[in-house]
Amino acid sequence: MTPATRIHLIRHGQVAGYDQPRYNGQTDVALTDVGLEQYHRLKDLLSDKPISACYTSDLSRCAIGADIICGQFGIEPVRRRELRELNIGIWEGMTWQEITARWPEEWRARLADLVNYRVPEGENLLDVHNRVMPVIAEIIERHKGQEILVVGHGGVNRVVLLNAIGAPLAGMFNIEQNYGCHNIIDYYADNRATVKLLNGL
Repeated sequence: MTPATRIHLIRHGQVAGYDQPRYNGQTDVALTDVGLEQYHRLKDLLSDKPISACYTSDLSRCAIGADIICGQFGIEPVRRRELRELNIGIWEGMTWQEITARWPEEWRARLADLVNYRVPEGENLLDVHNRVMPVIAEIIERHKGQEILVVGHGGVNRVVLLNAIGAPLAGMFNIEQNYGCHNIIDYYADNRATVKLLNGL
């Protein structure tokens, strides 16, 4: 029997502006000192794992961390644009307070239909699912029986985790993903997946 393919899925470290709920989306925001410390903690946590490859969002808040963690393995992280966070369109970089003040009806419409509602010039959750999951499938196929690191975002990670447990995308916010968290998912040859760790800190 082929051993499981294990994905160590982490969320990027804390970013500037963390103290106000906001949608950064695909805006390239900077890591804080705490965010960098979180990556060094993850580096130590993963040091004894047989990580053989790493894939990361190409946004700097993920790519910087992938470099920090993977240096000890002699691995060059593969940057994939498809692993970027949800494109939140005209709301990118704005706080929730700003959005609710300027677009109250649109805000309510999105909350009422997280899966299908698309902010102007942005994506909905189906769009994210349809660009992220083929990459995850490709990684699993390419690295059968290995342990792989994937550095992603809060929204992207939730999509991957919901897919693993067979839950609908509408359950997006039933899963927490704190900055610098660690998830473990085992994928089996019969297309089964088991979440072994969720939002580990």
